[in-house]
Amino acid sequence: MTLKVEQVSETTVMIRLGNKIDLALVPQLSALCERIQQHFGRGVVELIPAYTSVLVEVNVRLLSPETLKTWVMNQGDSLRVTRDAGSGKQVTLPVYYHPSVGPDLAAVAEFAGVSEQEVIARHSQRTYTVCAIGFAPGFAFLASVDETIAMPRHTTPRHQIPAGSVGIAQQQTAVYPAASPAGWQIIGNCPKVLFNPRQSPMMPFDVGDTVRFEPMSESDYRAAGGQWWQD
Repeated sequence: MTLKVEQVSETTVMIRLGNKIDLALVPQLSALCERIQQHFGRGVVELIPAYTSVLVEVNVRLLSPETLKTWVMNQGDSLRVTRDAGSGKQVTLPVYYHPSVGPDLAAVAEFAGVSEQEVIARHSQRTYTVCAIGFAPGFAFLASVDETIAMPRHTTPRHQIPAGSVGIAQQQTAVYPAASPAGWQIIGNCPKVLFNPRQSPMMPFDVGDTVRFEPMSESDYRAAGGQWWQD
């Protein structure tokens, strides 16, 4: 673990535990967020974990960035103490895998040299780790997909895709929580609402949790109010 702490603005501090994507860092980053929140309480406005780092926004009336930096550096090797792997909750998300809602399913199958059904099996039979949440509220970066279906992003992103679209980009997979531009390979759709600011919690998962995808039938997808591809 390589610890680096730097102030990046008047109210934010970046804490880095590494310099390359490593799933082993995910539980450490999650545990670090918990410790910072517990220690500084209302002095912390927001914690934004990513693959190798945590961005901390502080309330400067209650906590100075310098105090946070000093505290983190003084933790030293104790930052290696993490919660046990797998101690986060597991979330199951239903997905309708079909070209009518996953227009890149056939392309991913061709890329992998397998059938569309095999792509579905390889995508849905893995357990993914929530490595980061970003891009949009409720958008969880999940790793890692089976290497045979780890297809690169589109060269030219689509202007908009439906909410719930399930995509692949290299070794990552994700569900788009809202209609938005997208460059990922879309292979299906999840009808579950993944972000609702009126609920608590607003999202069904946190960094460090695990996610599994469960294939669903067309009839169940329709009953759940799933969205259909328009172009």
